[in-house]
Amino acid sequence: MRIRKLSATFAGAAVVAMLATACGGGGDTDTSTDTTEGQTEAAATGEVLTVGMPNGTQTENQSPFATGSAALSLGYAFVIYEPLMMVNDAKPAEDPQPWLADSIEWSEDYTQAVITPREGVTWSDGEAFDAEDVAFSIQLRQDHEGLNTSALPIESVESDGTTVTVTFGAPQYVNTAKLADMLIVPEHLWADVEDPTTFTNTEPVGTGPYTLESWTPQAATVVARDDYWGGDLSVPEIRYSSYNDNNALTTALTTGEAQWGWTFIADYENVYIAADPEHYHQYAAAGLGIDALFLNNEEKPFDDVAFRRALNMALDRRSITDVATSGVNPPITSVTGLPLPAGDEFLSEAFAGEELAADVEGAKQVLTDAGYTGVGESLVDPDGEPVTFELTNPAGWNDYLTALDLIKNAAAELGAEATVQPANADGWFADIIPPGNFDATLHWTDGGATPWDLYSNIMDGAQYAPLGEPATWNFGRYQDEEATEALATYASTTDDAERTEALATIQQHFVEDVPAIAIWARPATAQYSSLNYTGWPSEEDPYNQPQPTGSQALQILLNLEPATD
Repeated sequence: MRIRKLSATFAGAAVVAMLATACGGGGDTDTSTDTTEGQTEAAATGEVLTVGMPNGTQTENQSPFATGSAALSLGYAFVIYEPLMMVNDAKPAEDPQPWLADSIEWSEDYTQAVITPREGVTWSDGEAFDAEDVAFSIQLRQDHEGLNTSALPIESVESDGTTVTVTFGAPQYVNTAKLADMLIVPEHLWADVEDPTTFTNTEPVGTGPYTLESWTPQAATVVARDDYWGGDLSVPEIRYSSYNDNNALTTALTTGEAQWGWTFIADYENVYIAADPEHYHQYAAAGLGIDALFLNNEEKPFDDVAFRRALNMALDRRSITDVATSGVNPPITSVTGLPLPAGDEFLSEAFAGEELAADVEGAKQVLTDAGYTGVGESLVDPDGEPVTFELTNPAGWNDYLTALDLIKNAAAELGAEATVQPANADGWFADIIPPGNFDATLHWTDGGATPWDLYSNIMDGAQYAPLGEPATWNFGRYQDEEATEALATYASTTDDAERTEALATIQQHFVEDVPAIAIWARPATAQYSSLNYTGWPSEEDPYNQPQPTGSQALQILLNLEPATD
């Protein structure tokens, strides 16, 4: 694996906007902007940055492992703890930049990684960071399945005091970014923890540039260290506030009470940007994840590839995204389902330049040629049965439900009768999606550094489960032996040409078989204000995605500078 050295200035990416603690009951947090012991001289001159998230009342849990912990939910875990390498989710094909690791060198077959930790790093309690911390943090994931959220098949972890060697039970070409993004914890504190899966870690110690100063169920405050290995910081203090819902956070962002956050804002240009066009920004960084209409490939009407193709052709994706997401989510334009430009270098030559466009008349012809009757009026399949189906997603998921209404209308143009049925969210997650108890439903795919996750999530026969049995992915129960073999080859081969050929095969099946219908890219979106700080990631400078809840927040904070106007 080629490693690119990180520049001394940490030209980076992340988002750093926070929320005023006056809203949401955060009055217990100190609002002073005076220099706090542990802050850098440079940071002492900056404004407090407020980050807001619409996640409601929090429970005290500062674990960087526990899904749903306050630290992860609001994002401050990612300025206390750091990853091995910095992955650019806005440009997933880029090599990760060194961070706590100077390098990660992979074996030719991607079954072993040798990590060389950075020297000169200290934990916030003054202890030195070393290879043993890295080995311990990875071993924790191996020993405790609940902490191994990336499901990496770790077989062994060995340290010689200078480097750490990790051996995996299968090739990890498609998972290199997951190792790079792994957060590291201090062995000298976590080694004595009886059960790290339940440990709430109320006094977190990390290598990151900030330490936790105060916490309430509504807000957390972190302050800059004066001994951070990465250099001086412009932002002296960050306040993370948790609002009760999207509307409350939208108000905080539009009034300037919060300067960084993420919530879906319908008509964001008029609601948010227009409040201060000079300083308010929204950036959506499209990686390789998408939202797709998952289709039940084993039951009518989607067991017929002709009908899947026809509905795919009939959709006006630009209209769907403009109406359902206020234009935030870019429509999928490539017939391969890849979001562009993030997926440009993964595009098969056979499909380069082939774009999706609404073609209702062409869709009708596909149905006619396949033996359907009543096309455009009252559609009847070749077996003589009326074509009907149900579209379902959780109630309250307004972007998805709006999109389903538009898909229903497109189906009506073909003569098919579709209905939209909102579902209980818990039931959707438990009783509809895993067992395949649906006709069609919108669902996301993972992103990753390659398109493997996107395609595997939708069409990997290795993840097939019979209808009625829970599936982890491939909810639509697509099966094709050649496609499954190509997905396995892409993930395991050491030959670049063979990998390229495998991806071409995967994309051919996606285009021809339409196992699901790609709708829009699933970008990482955030709102931020440049009134006090500049240097945010943007379309012009996509050094990373902009959300405050991820490791990229470190890179963003290091890239911010006080505004001069």
